[in-house]
Amino acid sequence: MQLKPIPQQVVVIVGASSGIGRDSALEFAKRGAKVVVAARNKDALSSLVAEVEQVEGEVISQIADVADAEQVQAIARTAATTFGRIDTWVHNAATGIVAPFADTALEEFRRVIEVTLMGQVYGAKSALPYLKQAGGGSFISISSMEGRRALPLQSAYSTAKHGLEGFLESLRVELAHEGANINVTSIKPAVINTPFYNHARTKVGVKPTGIPPYYSPRVVTNAILHAAEYPTRDYIVGDVGRLLDLTQKVSPAIVDKALELIGYQGQKTDDPKQVQDPDNLFEPMPGYEQVNGDFDHLTVPSLSDWIYQNPAKAIGVAAIAAAFIYSGSRQSL
Repeated sequence: MQLKPIPQQVVVIVGASSGIGRDSALEFAKRGAKVVVAARNKDALSSLVAEVEQVEGEVISQIADVADAEQVQAIARTAATTFGRIDTWVHNAATGIVAPFADTALEEFRRVIEVTLMGQVYGAKSALPYLKQAGGGSFISISSMEGRRALPLQSAYSTAKHGLEGFLESLRVELAHEGANINVTSIKPAVINTPFYNHARTKVGVKPTGIPPYYSPRVVTNAILHAAEYPTRDYIVGDVGRLLDLTQKVSPAIVDKALELIGYQGQKTDDPKQVQDPDNLFEPMPGYEQVNGDFDHLTVPSLSDWIYQNPAKAIGVAAIAAAFIYSGSRQSL
């Protein structure tokens, strides 16, 4: 499967108002791609377009709620009408609620599914005909490690991400059977320092948080950029994500016990937040038109991602380390 270099691509990014989507839009533009950005938040899109234009990128925006299939189709039409085709579709839009299942209203649960799962389905339905017309390309889905391992207090979001993983597996095989030159990538981040937790609805009495450590949105952006040029099936982002995936395969019961011990308090900050406080579950939330969230102090580098994205450098470092160790052992003899 051959994919175009990023400077030759038209890239659609859905869920671009903040966090991973916003950072990805800026990086694609800096590397010469033509970019289409979509989200519900008009002000956030306007500020993003201004940032892209500052780096001399070509960009157009489309306001859309991904829970509405017609609005998602409008994103694809805007991209094709403006730039003539679509080469990469990055679907990042999601919303969440942090609450015990018993306290989650059915309409809240349904809304998370409509945005986080069905929005991706609508994205694929809209993007695939254009990707086929262009002779191939990438559908890059921003999933989550919660698609591999569900968390307490996030039953709706975990359900959506588990459903998304099943959808992508089925879609990937169907496209291969057709002989379509389309790469379907599932990117599964661990906990990322974005405004997601500022946006999320909460019923635990405080502002929610992911279970630390956090990783920078740029680590996910780098994974997206990689998948846009090099066919990739699954990409777990974050050392802890890879460790969690391994532990879940070996013994889900161990993960059950660990989450029973840390999964509740670990998702709570000390900052009060009530259910009536602003969130973005049903409507766009003003503010937080930014890449990073509030947890810079809990953000750590990911060694495994650096190795994956820089194999030649990793081999060089390993060779130097091996030579140093060998030299030291020789001197001690």
